[in-house]
Amino acid sequence: MKVLIVGGVAGGASCAARLRRLDERTEIVMVERGPYVSYANCGLPYHVGGVIEDEASLLIANPQLFRDQFAIDVRTGTEAVAVDAKSKTVTLRDVASGKETSERYDKLVLSPGAVSVKPPLPGIDLPGIFHVRTVPDARAIRGWIGGSGRGRRAVVVGGGFIGLEMVENLAHQGLSVTLVELADQILTPLDVEMARPVEDLLRRQNVTLALGEGVTRFEQSEAGGLRVHTKSGAVYSADLVILALGVRPDTALAKSAGLVLGDRGGIKVDAQMRTSDPDIHAVGDAVEVRDIVTGSDTLLALAGPANRQGRIAADAITGRPSRFRGVQGTAIIGLFGTTAAWTGASEKSLQRLGRTGIEKIYIYPNHHARYYPGAKTIAMKLLFAREDGRILGAQAYGEEGVDRRIDVIATLIQKGGTVYDLEEAELCYAPQYGSAKDAANFAGMVAANVLRNDMPVSHWHEQGSSLLLDVREPAEVEAFAIPGAQHIPLKQLRARIGEVARDRPVDVVCRSGQRAYLATRILRQHGIEARTLSGGILSLQQMQPVAPR
Repeated sequence: MKVLIVGGVAGGASCAARLRRLDERTEIVMVERGPYVSYANCGLPYHVGGVIEDEASLLIANPQLFRDQFAIDVRTGTEAVAVDAKSKTVTLRDVASGKETSERYDKLVLSPGAVSVKPPLPGIDLPGIFHVRTVPDARAIRGWIGGSGRGRRAVVVGGGFIGLEMVENLAHQGLSVTLVELADQILTPLDVEMARPVEDLLRRQNVTLALGEGVTRFEQSEAGGLRVHTKSGAVYSADLVILALGVRPDTALAKSAGLVLGDRGGIKVDAQMRTSDPDIHAVGDAVEVRDIVTGSDTLLALAGPANRQGRIAADAITGRPSRFRGVQGTAIIGLFGTTAAWTGASEKSLQRLGRTGIEKIYIYPNHHARYYPGAKTIAMKLLFAREDGRILGAQAYGEEGVDRRIDVIATLIQKGGTVYDLEEAELCYAPQYGSAKDAANFAGMVAANVLRNDMPVSHWHEQGSSLLLDVREPAEVEAFAIPGAQHIPLKQLRARIGEVARDRPVDVVCRSGQRAYLATRILRQHGIEARTLSGGILSLQQMQPVAPR
């Protein structure tokens, strides 16, 4: 059998290596149009910023390694231009010479990846405007920044992973950075209130944010720099522009082969990564996969799923019953010493799908025991189903410990876990790592209290005719007062419970929710319809950074 793999990096390279480990007899040919067969494209922004100084560190495996260790015929600088599914041949073109040849296959694996979105804007091809997709891209940006006489102003267009990582690394290089984003928030997988603290961080780092701004054109200034024009009429001067507008699946080969595409524009595959042609598999950024939370098909350009898909394609080719479970969008980003991470569905994505019966909580636990020096707060949002407590998604932001909590929740989501499973999860504990009631456990406990009706919750955006009862201490209220709220400190509540209205619901608020929960328990056992305002003042400040007047 002869297997031809088009494209390396995460999906194709992992498929090739796995296939050889499973089958010594198969002839394996892997072609890659670029100069590198397997490289860490996630590390490119950090190479630009000098964190990863040596370019060679980005190269995970070279063609010689594949030949020596795996007996795989690797051809770099070779582009697959068309697939003839009937004759089982692929037309290959040598990038340097343009010469075309035909390669036969028994099984074909497509791992073409995705291409950077490049809208047809005037001036988009001017010198000094770059994408960040390949090692040569990073090399070109480093050369441009280091060029003599070049200024120190950068505009980054797009507030996703690559855009924000480039913002950080350009800032570390001493450039003045402006971020232009079409949406009204950065990191659009996050719900808007969870993105706001990250935006506030960027502003504190002297990054100029232009949110809700679409670029209309680029032009060269008289001084030789660049000008970025937006729909609002604003003009941003730059000596360097980074385009990070997202990616779209590269489906040119799939179309030439007559393969079925999905509703999202990616290659349609089954759980064994087979396309509509049983002898052609597809993996990585170009394929549509099932979202295990929503059940809908989605595109997800992440290295982890691509790597697993490559392995499963290899298993399927060799007759193994492995199946791809689907994705849940688990992701993480580090920015200026902080971390944002998420897994599963966001609230806005569930709303777009018309899902009902969804509940959420906001909590602000410490990343390790409060009494151990250096405890940092984690802002967490947990989404779950009212009916059975199934965990639907989680988002977190903080300086320490964010990754571990989201990983725990991500694992439970993959197994169909509930908030009751989360509250009972047995996790590592030592004071420098966590608490006896870990932040992840705490999220499960609070959510379970909601479902057991021990702690009904309300949210700031739901405030209506209910009474707002503030149970913080007087000094806290003086520092941050909520207009219209009744103030009774928690320690006085039992003695003054007669002052609380009984003719309408009572939403109880404190700094983060813990004292409000205690007050809610007191009030409900006295026959008062009380709810805890989830996240308390901290969630209000997160949504509205400016204190109320």
